[in-house]
Amino acid sequence: MNKNKIGIIGFSAGGHLASTLATHYNEKVYQSTDTTNARPNFSLLIYPVISMNSEITHLGSQTNLLGNQASASSIEKFSNELQVTSETPEAFLVHASDDTVVSAKNSIVYYEALIKHKVPAELHLYEKGGHGFGLGKEHSSKYWTTDCQNWLKEHKYVD
Repeated sequence: MNKNKIGIIGFSAGGHLASTLATHYNEKVYQSTDTTNARPNFSLLIYPVISMNSEITHLGSQTNLLGNQASASSIEKFSNELQVTSETPEAFLVHASDDTVVSAKNSIVYYEALIKHKVPAELHLYEKGGHGFGLGKEHSSKYWTTDCQNWLKEHKYVD
């Protein structure tokens, strides 16, 4: 295994987990037994929940993660678009404009934060696909795996 080619992928709420690792990897949450860095080299975020901001979050994800009475500080901490730095790993993002479960604004705000911090990022925003098109629905979104493979090759994560 090449330690410089380790990435994380997350779909929907799993995209929030993946983006949390990408933005919070330096936080000490348990007593470590080794010196291995938890920072992934890249993230693949597929129709991800990124933000806990009530205007764009998936409310079920916010409630499951933060509870019914989330504090402003918790919302800010887990709104991963607000946690991006120049050290955040590069990312490949995919979303559909017609996703009525998780707003595409989640991918857009994360992409914008990455660009603001000069982190390489690519966003594919398909016109159709809804939510959960990961297995290939009959829309242009079905090509996301090819787009992802091309990105991984271009960035030399795969041959």
